Amino acid sequence: MRTTYQTAIAVLVLLVGAAGCQKPSKDKAAAGGSNQGSGSGSGSAGAAGPSAEAAGKGSGSGSGSAAPAGPPAQDIDSKDILVRSETAPEVQVKHVLLAWNGMAPPRGHLDPRAIKRSNADTAKLAQDIAAKLKTNPEQIDQLIKDNSEDPGSLSGDPYVVKADSPFVPEFKNLAIRLKEKEVGIIRTQFGYHVMIRVPPPPPDPLESADILARPEEPGAVNIQQVMIGWKDTQLAKSGQGDKRATERTKADADKLVKDVADKARAKGADMPKLMKEYSEDPTAKDSARTDEISSDMQVNPMFDPFKKLALRLKLGEVGVVKTPLGWHIVKRVPPPPPDPLESSAILKREPATALAKVKHILLGWTGVHATDPRGAKRDRATLDKLVKDTVAKLVKGDKIEPLMAELSEDPGSAKAGTSYDVSPTAGLVAPFKNLSLRLKVGEVGVVKTDFGIHIIKRVE
Repeated sequence: MRTTYQTAIAVLVLLVGAAGCQKPSKDKAAAGGSNQGSGSGSGSAGAAGPSAEAAGKGSGSGSGSAAPAGPPAQDIDSKDILVRSETAPEVQVKHVLLAWNGMAPPRGHLDPRAIKRSNADTAKLAQDIAAKLKTNPEQIDQLIKDNSEDPGSLSGDPYVVKADSPFVPEFKNLAIRLKEKEVGIIRTQFGYHVMIRVPPPPPDPLESADILARPEEPGAVNIQQVMIGWKDTQLAKSGQGDKRATERTKADADKLVKDVADKARAKGADMPKLMKEYSEDPTAKDSARTDEISSDMQVNPMFDPFKKLALRLKLGEVGVVKTPLGWHIVKRVPPPPPDPLESSAILKREPATALAKVKHILLGWTGVHATDPRGAKRDRATLDKLVKDTVAKLVKGDKIEPLMAELSEDPGSAKAGTSYDVSPTAGLVAPFKNLSLRLKVGEVGVVKTDFGIHIIKRVE
């Protein structure tokens, strides 16, 4: 099951996820995992975004470096900085990642440069790079380009780090203790990180600084967005971006964004039409999907600006923000009407529990971003009949596990009949979570997410 961080918004498969973001493994596909991430929009954003693993982000073991072969790794951590009690609520850092031969490789392989280096060689290189940075902090981008083994760092964009950011503890603990332009070294399971705290970049004149300066609006918000990139964005550089972006300069993108934002703000603006015509988010441009953003949603820190903007928009308002994927023209819209198949009566209840164990059957159709061939070919009428027939069988007393194996398009749970633990803070898309927590034990309900229709049975 995908978490909000792993996907970031399936728009962002960014934020959320969107944004976002680590690319989820195939066995974590669609059990209500959030596709909401950075709200940024691209289904391939996970592959194009910063390297979560190499930046010290993600699930992993969370602390310490892997035990290398041979002598223990040298301890060159900046202990004078780590002992400080004063921390900053939010910092922006850039880093050079250096691994060495004998480490447990993140993502299954080591950088070819690391394979040729011993730990002693790597420790010396890290200290040399740190000395250069202390002499001239302006060298950071060139030092990253020449040395860093974190693909995400090569974009030149800093990582935004807060106390609750999804980074391994060592990386985070050093980052939030650094003073501006201060340099430090920390060892994690990914190698040595030579890190510098940089000042926040000035806002781009096109960004909606007035909206970003406001306090958040209460509750979750629903948004639609147009994503517009240019040839220097991460998505375009990865080769996964829209062809239009790969041929567009930043100046051309700025001009287009102004034009599209004016159209989105016009009275009676047709946001779905603008998405279809201009957006480079392949997961939402044709479906006109609405994404729900909440303050507790985990997003890739590099896509915090998207989340911040979305949560500060008033209903019907349009704002503009920039992320590593490009420009986002974001409009806050009313919540979409419930799908006729959804268990609306159950969804109106107060939660029945704070922890539910559920099993589900995922069914897609041509109207969602279905990856299973069955869902990709299924029309809506066929879906409606299949859902109603399946629910009737479950209500009659049929066991859910054989139906999961036969029908479900969630590869993470279908064949094994796996259940999912659901709590208010679980990393699941809101509709899946909301229904699960309102079901009584043994009860069956139906809800729609961006993955399709979920027939959910609470088993505990």
